[in-house]
Amino acid sequence: MAENRASVNTAGGADGGTEGVPCWVDAQLPDVDAGRRFYGELFGWTFEEAYGASVWARLDGRAVAALDQKTDGRMPTVWTVYFSTPDAQATARRIQASGGQVVMAPFPVDDLGSAALAADPEGAVFGLWQPGSHPGFGVRHIPGSFTWAQLYARDTETANTFYGHLFHEALFGPGAEPDFGRAPVADVFPEVMPPHFLVHFAVDDCEAVLGTVSRLGGRVQAGPFTASYGTVAVVTDNQGASFALLQR
Repeated sequence: MAENRASVNTAGGADGGTEGVPCWVDAQLPDVDAGRRFYGELFGWTFEEAYGASVWARLDGRAVAALDQKTDGRMPTVWTVYFSTPDAQATARRIQASGGQVVMAPFPVDDLGSAALAADPEGAVFGLWQPGSHPGFGVRHIPGSFTWAQLYARDTETANTFYGHLFHEALFGPGAEPDFGRAPVADVFPEVMPPHFLVHFAVDDCEAVLGTVSRLGGRVQAGPFTASYGTVAVVTDNQGASFALLQR
């Protein structure tokens, strides 16, 4: 599992060096070739072989995401967001001290950086990336690239306390542009849905892209609806991985 997860992160890294800034996203998929076809047509991504079983997605030549082959069918089919950190070991210790869990302890990925997986006090899983030779997204906030990560929590006060302590500078420091929000699960999903992060990709026309999602075998879970940060639709790809479309 560690080798598989490491391969996904080889194009990921920190952006600007601020701890807590979303810096990379990856998808664990049963069929990477099917993922290439789906996301290639949906977002105009091109792909190249990367580290291990991973492929990197590029938009106009710039890194935007990674797709990785699941090696264990028990693993979720899911998009994961990674937050930058200058010291993954230190951040992992702070996560545990604040009531979170370290799901996968920090480990090196050649000279590319160090990766880890963690969960907040309510169980929402996220990643950490300490950059080496790969610093992070090549582009964001343009159609077809990452633009927002929304945490859907049962208790937003608990979430605000945890992440406010863990990533204070990114969320509240001078000039902070965190690309990261918190909201109650029940705002969008059934109350039985566990807390989770939802990766958002930017689009020019949410309604039009929804048609493409359906044509490619995906489905619409929620929306479009109006949020404080734009028009959002929650969808799944043709293998069940959930993500959102965001029209600013």
